Amino acid sequence: MKIEEVKSTTKTQRIASHSHIKGLGLRDDGTALEVAAGLVGQENAREAAGVVVDLIKQKKMAGRALLMAGPPGTGKTALALAVSQELGPKVPFCPMIGSEVYSSEVKKTEILMENFRRAIGLRIKETKEVWEGEVTELRPEEKDDPHGSYNKVISSVYITLRTAKGSKQLKLDPIIYENIQKEKVSVGDVIYIEATSGNVKRVGRCDVYATEYDLEAEEYVPLPKGDVHKKKEIAQDVTLHDLDIANARPQGGHDFMAIMGQIMKPKKTEITDKLRQEINKVVSKYIDQGIAELVPGVLFIDEVHMLDIECFTFLNRALESPLAPIVILATNRGFCKIRGTDMGAPHGIPLDLLDRLLIIRTTPYPLTEIVQILAIRAQTEGISLSEEALSTLASTGVKTSLRYVVQLLTPANIMAQTQGRKEITKDDIEEISRLFYDAKTSAKILQEQSDKYIS
Repeated sequence: MKIEEVKSTTKTQRIASHSHIKGLGLRDDGTALEVAAGLVGQENAREAAGVVVDLIKQKKMAGRALLMAGPPGTGKTALALAVSQELGPKVPFCPMIGSEVYSSEVKKTEILMENFRRAIGLRIKETKEVWEGEVTELRPEEKDDPHGSYNKVISSVYITLRTAKGSKQLKLDPIIYENIQKEKVSVGDVIYIEATSGNVKRVGRCDVYATEYDLEAEEYVPLPKGDVHKKKEIAQDVTLHDLDIANARPQGGHDFMAIMGQIMKPKKTEITDKLRQEINKVVSKYIDQGIAELVPGVLFIDEVHMLDIECFTFLNRALESPLAPIVILATNRGFCKIRGTDMGAPHGIPLDLLDRLLIIRTTPYPLTEIVQILAIRAQTEGISLSEEALSTLASTGVKTSLRYVVQLLTPANIMAQTQGRKEITKDDIEEISRLFYDAKTSAKILQEQSDKYIS
């Protein structure tokens, strides 16, 4: 008889460019650690970003803008993502690229306004009468179809909910059973049913079943305390853009012509200013009554030099509106023309907008920091490389760019594996460098062989 140990499997995730970023890596006093949370170096920039995070958390940064300026590959996008990690999932973070605004369907300013509204959250708090507990019984009652069909129809459903204090059996309407099916509720799940609307929300699987399997994608929650029938404060997080979309779509009928009309409509439609103003009035009213709380989030615009003069003028006005998020801009341009004009300006941004910005500067990484970044990336991607290979790769990074050498890690690993080795050596790095050119080498070859290319 052969007995084998059952090995638990681990979830494999796609490794992206900034998968290793977990935060800003700051001490309690706000000073930056040399290497922490996936970030290396850029201490001044990280400390400045830490101050911005504190301002955002204290809600004193709304309507202000920040510019991250520095050469390519100096960690501007990484810093912005670190800011989003520090803020947590409750604060909206809306990333976009400057070139996203150019569309044949919608105006540039409309796309900017949409992203502005996506970056402003609204936490709506309601006290609702609910039935909450772990489902111990779920039994639908069937009857003959009154319309004469051979099929059976659900007449009612019996559900038993259990809490730490006791249990109760409920007889529910068939419509509520449809909601239960939509939420994919089964025995052992913790749910709550709203008494007024009949909406059903599956909270998670009861933690009694937590040891049932070695690996599963369930979220386990404790057994609810108190009575089954109670009053519960429910907080719902939405963005202003969600409210815009919900009110912009007309609720058509269920007849054939109404359905066809919705299909034939263009995918993208502009939301009018009048509708947004009405939503703003309702939101302001809710905030005054204490029903809702405004959560200003972050709008991150990368490659901001791609915006034109119309977009910059719109940004100036939008930053002054009472409902404005924190705007973080990033660019790697020096002194260049403002798109759509013949005027030159620092970073390709008009001076009147630059006056409004707090500017954080990022600087190129020295050799020691490139070594540390490469070591972190190799660990994140599960790649093993020798000390000699690491120093060779870092030296190449100083001559070329950090992005180039980070991209060489995976091809070098594959080359080592094809030769039956688990560790990357110096020879692998040198071989892969000969196979793949960096931008500077490619530009040099173009200059030398310009007569052989069409220009």
